[in-house]
Amino acid sequence: MKGPEFGSLYERYASDVLRFALYLTGSRADAEEIVAETFVRAWVATGDIRVETVKAYLLSIARNLHIAGHRARAREASMPGEVRDGRPGPEAATVARDELRAVMRVLNELPEIDRAAVLMRSESLAYDEIARALDISPAAARVKVHRARLKLAGLGLGRSGP
Repeated sequence: MKGPEFGSLYERYASDVLRFALYLTGSRADAEEIVAETFVRAWVATGDIRVETVKAYLLSIARNLHIAGHRARAREASMPGEVRDGRPGPEAATVARDELRAVMRVLNELPEIDRAAVLMRSESLAYDEIARALDISPAAARVKVHRARLKLAGLGLGRSGP
């Protein structure tokens, strides 16, 4: 459909295609681009368009353009201006190393049975299991773990400020 027939086709359906494209995109600028491209594709289409399906044909072109544009934008996702390495930097690694040294120092100062109790608990062992392994009562296992945790908490690791 070329020439004057195409002009009347545009006048008759452009507002319908625009409304549909606005619904799809939510953006007037994007919708107008889809309308323009829809009619360009209809203009260069080979073969006849059956008159009773012209509107459906145009809306189908608009929908396909929207989907293709959406896919293209997804593939062309912009990179952030600054790409960061997710690993800790030298400063964070130094802080973590210092904190580990402090924890190890406190753990080494604990009596061996207390150290064993808190380490077993950190491995998710139940107090009954810790008690059996250390040949103490479950209550004593709880007390040993609690006291060791209090000493470790006294380090103040991870706190900011004075």
